[in-house]
Amino acid sequence: MLIAKVIGTVVSTQKEPALEGLRFMLCRPVNAKGEESGAVVVAADAVGAGLGEMILYATGSSARQTIATENRPVDAVIMAIVDQWEVEGETKYLKSEDS
Repeated sequence: MLIAKVIGTVVSTQKEPALEGLRFMLCRPVNAKGEESGAVVVAADAVGAGLGEMILYATGSSARQTIATENRPVDAVIMAIVDQWEVEGETKYLKSEDS
């Protein structure tokens, strides 16, 4: 799994029927310190993530292992919303009450 911040949404009215019902989000990968680290990823949202939230996502064949994406042609899926993370005992991220 990888960590990222949800920075936007993708709307597609014309798509493969197997993708119907999926919501797509733009996710910017971050490193353990919360700093941007890589290209933006479009991921199917399996958990109801919102803009600005930190999430865990999977890519490749692992992206097709959730109930929402099973046997669907997706290459990335949001599979968890992060509440907090620590690195060497130091809190690097704590989801605010407002998120």
